[in-house]
Amino acid sequence: MKHGIVIIGSLIVAFAFNFFLVPYEILSSGISGVAILLGLLSPFNIGLINLILNLPLLVLGYNKLGKVIIINTITCVVSLSIFLYVLPVISVADNILLSSIFGGVIGGLGIGIILKYSGTSGGLDIIAIIISRTSNISVGMLLTGMNGIIVLISGAVFDWNIALYTMLSIFITGKVIDTIHTNHIKLTMQIVTTKGETIRKDLVDSIYRGITIMDGYGGYTQEKKQILMMVVTRYETMQIKSIVRKHDSKAFINIYETVEVDGEFAKNE
Repeated sequence: MKHGIVIIGSLIVAFAFNFFLVPYEILSSGISGVAILLGLLSPFNIGLINLILNLPLLVLGYNKLGKVIIINTITCVVSLSIFLYVLPVISVADNILLSSIFGGVIGGLGIGIILKYSGTSGGLDIIAIIISRTSNISVGMLLTGMNGIIVLISGAVFDWNIALYTMLSIFITGKVIDTIHTNHIKLTMQIVTTKGETIRKDLVDSIYRGITIMDGYGGYTQEKKQILMMVVTRYETMQIKSIVRKHDSKAFINIYETVEVDGEFAKNE
């Protein structure tokens, strides 16, 4: 299910690139923007360049983000590269401003969908998620800041009008991502279960978060239970609930928004 949604998100991103941004030499955010730049300046296909540039960052992501996210990311990078290779480069709009705006909106929609379902589009998304996990800065804001260098390159290589359109498109992309992917919002999860140790092991292997465990017992049944407490980002809750239900279908899960986090947010390694 997730792989299918990630592939659809990748198709949306490729559509934004080849039908709105590339025809007007507008760069997208992150590594994809670099791939577009190199593709415009060389005979190599943008999809192939995108795949090659993402390989070292996929290794970094595997070590920091865990197996589930990086598998979805590989699915995204490969499918995005294929779609960029297959889809023709056609200008849908005759106006560069409209192309910048709608390219940014559609690209942000695709990336937001990918992030929401535990994936990334590779490149700077991986770095942004790693930083966002240990801070209160949103992924969209981080990507907008890091992509300043893309704007400068665009101005130096093409012209500053194109650079400004690139900046507009990247800014819109970041805003749309934050609307869909609210991972900067921190949540506290309390899991009451009789399978505490089994769930703990699975969570430690899968989620880049610390876990606090307390003993308790049911007020009515007097049955011994374990209470697992975690502070997580919103997009991680789906994966955590799936892990909990796999081991204990009767577990009680309480989720509430966290106002502030002061201390170690990611688990110590």
